[in-house]
Amino acid sequence: MENMEIWWFLVPIILLPVFFAMGWFAARVDMKTVLKHAKTVPTGFYVSLDALVDKNTGKAVHNLTEVIDQQQGSYDLSLTLGKLYRQRGENDKAISMHRALLDSPDTVGEKRERVLYELGLNYQSAGLVDRAEQIFLELQNGNMAKQANEVLLNIYQQDRDWEKAIATAQLLAHDELTYQFEIAQFYCEMAQESLFRSDWDIARQHIQAALSANKKCTRANMILGDIEQKQGNFQAAIDAYSAIEKQNYAYLSMVGERLYDAYDALGKAEDGLNVLIGYEKTFPTLDLVNVIYDKSLMLLGEEKANATAIELIRAKPDLNGMYRLLGLQMSDLNPQWKADADMMRGVIGRQLQKAVMHRCQNCHFKSKVYFWHCPACNKWETLTPNKIEV
Repeated sequence: MENMEIWWFLVPIILLPVFFAMGWFAARVDMKTVLKHAKTVPTGFYVSLDALVDKNTGKAVHNLTEVIDQQQGSYDLSLTLGKLYRQRGENDKAISMHRALLDSPDTVGEKRERVLYELGLNYQSAGLVDRAEQIFLELQNGNMAKQANEVLLNIYQQDRDWEKAIATAQLLAHDELTYQFEIAQFYCEMAQESLFRSDWDIARQHIQAALSANKKCTRANMILGDIEQKQGNFQAAIDAYSAIEKQNYAYLSMVGERLYDAYDALGKAEDGLNVLIGYEKTFPTLDLVNVIYDKSLMLLGEEKANATAIELIRAKPDLNGMYRLLGLQMSDLNPQWKADADMMRGVIGRQLQKAVMHRCQNCHFKSKVYFWHCPACNKWETLTPNKIEV
């Protein structure tokens, strides 16, 4: 019995060299396999890869084509080569490459979906949007559905087909990304179009849908205020514009003059002016000084308008304020200094033209004009509502 216990103790020790030898042999076999496969990879593949690192796509395409010819066709390499052609703007070659790959009997299942997706991108790049849309719609029930719908969403936004954009965004929505922010903007686009056509009821429906999707959508209340103003419902317009303060006060600059006009239409011009002055004092980042000065000039005269503007500018000195301040103080200057002050104002004015504008907070695109949809990165409501020094 004691001998058996000793043997059970000795067996693992005796077999240890055997296990070690087996592991060493397996590692050697794996290394030989790796080296064997490495030797079979054509040199042109590495040359093509090196060219891609150097951003020499022309050389990469040439060498990758040679590799594919040597390999007598390869799914992965052919797919990549087609993408390279598209990146270089050679859409005809990209389409031809991916169509040939699609006709291969080996391209089935997920492989076929991947090729169709790339072919759709080729058509989109070539401007054949209808063909691209048809392909992406075909992919909606497969593994590439999410990617296909993302491209479709971009297509519908570019085509301003807001109903399809809303439907597609709803398909893409999930717990982490609901697309409610974008959907609200799509409804606002539809409301704006209805407003231009004076379809008041339809415009209101779209506004309500926008606010249901995103209750903090400032643009919806801007358009609602415009609708009420055009229909003569001035108090309702004031309520809509004023609601922006709680949504995002930075956008009050964009409705300042319209808000004043609504008060003026009710015979309450001074109340409207005081509201704007209150906004500017409460939120110094707003750009309301010019509107306040112009309205004060009409209501209260030059002296009072000057005093109000100077007070606001001193509370928040910036290039725009300095330009306005020099203009206001010019008449009181000694003639000897007036020419110099005028020269300084001209310099500041030129700097304003170059350095003060709206900027996208996502991609830093700069513009003199405000865009709800950034032309550079295609994000919504990312431009600063007030012009800033950039």
